[in-house]
Amino acid sequence: MAVVRQNGVARREALLDAALRCFDERGLMRTGIEDIRKAAGASPSSVYHHFEDFPALVAALLERTFERLQGFISPRVLATRTARTAVRALVEGHLSWVFDNEVEARFMYQALALELDGGHRGALRVRKTELKAEMMAHLTELGVFAETRSPELTLNVVLLGPVHQACRLHLSSPGSVDPKWMLSTLPELAWRSVS
Repeated sequence: MAVVRQNGVARREALLDAALRCFDERGLMRTGIEDIRKAAGASPSSVYHHFEDFPALVAALLERTFERLQGFISPRVLATRTARTAVRALVEGHLSWVFDNEVEARFMYQALALELDGGHRGALRVRKTELKAEMMAHLTELGVFAETRSPELTLNVVLLGPVHQACRLHLSSPGSVDPKWMLSTLPELAWRSVS
């Protein structure tokens, strides 16, 4: 049973990896589930065993991406002892992950621009909240959100809003935003916005 389960997990990961490659080569809007199936060398029944449809596959890949991104950022933020170093670690961590994982980051920003159905959107929102919970508690403890009633909004709009915009530009139009400028400017900009 464990071997079958492991093979199922491996097959699911292979399908997600193939989807990411297809999205990078063709674009999210020009890729179909059949393209992904062929790229993974999977049978139609295997694809539909793991994902009920294309939106479910996109949502699963987004969830995996969020897990990887947050798994990279959270330890850096949790290792800090001041609000300033925490904010800087948050922004530097996000930027570093994007620079090191451009294909996955490009997919993430493209997929987030799509309107997922309510079920997938709600489930992803819950999962993101779970993934960020420990980091958000640490940021709150350090006083990063002392002046706001909405820590989540402050995180996404004030601290990471400019970061997301710069990343989108960097990924969609290479050379339009200098990564060195992003790393030297955006962490301090985020800190000044809440200090």
